[in-house]
Amino acid sequence: MAGTPSKKRKNHGTRPRSGGHPAGRRPAKGPAKPAPATARDWIGAARLRTLPLAIAPVVVGTGAAVLAEGLFHWVIALACLAVAVFLQIGVNYANDYSDGVRGTDDHRVGPARLTASGRVAPRAVLTVSLVFFALAALAGLAIVVRTQQWWLLLVGAACIVAAWFYTGGKRPYGYMALGEVFVFVFFGLVATVGTTWVQAGAIPQEAWFAAVAVGVLAVAVLLANNLRDIDQDRVAGKRTLSVLVGRRATQVLFTVFVLVPFAISAYLALFYPIAWLTLLALLAGLPAILIVWTYRTPRELVTALALTSLTSLGYAALLAWAFVG
Repeated sequence: MAGTPSKKRKNHGTRPRSGGHPAGRRPAKGPAKPAPATARDWIGAARLRTLPLAIAPVVVGTGAAVLAEGLFHWVIALACLAVAVFLQIGVNYANDYSDGVRGTDDHRVGPARLTASGRVAPRAVLTVSLVFFALAALAGLAIVVRTQQWWLLLVGAACIVAAWFYTGGKRPYGYMALGEVFVFVFFGLVATVGTTWVQAGAIPQEAWFAAVAVGVLAVAVLLANNLRDIDQDRVAGKRTLSVLVGRRATQVLFTVFVLVPFAISAYLALFYPIAWLTLLALLAGLPAILIVWTYRTPRELVTALALTSLTSLGYAALLAWAFVG
């Protein structure tokens, strides 16, 4: 009987620890929760390296407008720039959202996306995308009111619809090898010729030449992007042009699309000698071509993409100078 209390005390020493887990056993940990997105993550998702593609057609389209009318309508030019930049950022966030919810970005090689990483709720990314589309629409409405060209509302609506359905909707055209076609039309023809029209009320043939040039450079940027993601897109079922034609054909197309604008400017230089200076843009274009043909890892193509984007902006600025010089 005397030993009974000591036994009870001993038994108390083996009581389970707080939380209900036996001594020496730890609770299983679940998957680590992603850290909240920072301002830097949001800026990265805007893909600023693609913004020169939005700026280039406005710059060279404005140059063609000055050539046609002899005046610089800086307010309208700035509004055109706002439309282009806001649309570009909006479509970048829209792609982040759409590819993220589809699972296309789960194994991508480039910078992590907000939606796919789980660091931001998909609805938040979608909301930001729609905000930028709305800002583009407001800037476009200002242009329409200023120029009284009300039919341009249909063009603006078409631009926003095309931006969304690149990767959004049930049947996105970016998944059907049509991305390059729409990029050429909207980043080349519509953006350049539209910028010229709203400022000059006319479209000289120089604007069409410039539109083709910046359009094919924008296509080259998309080809570099899709070449980088070719393996992941095959797995995800995203049928880009690069997936359909393969690596070698994509490399050939990229090279052609980077060089064609310089053939165009060589022709224009017969009438506008300063256009020869556009060859300076090859300082970025040629290294991009070299990387596309010699890359060892997909990440190297991110540099090629950025260089091609800068090629487009440099080319557009120098060709605009030729028009107004």
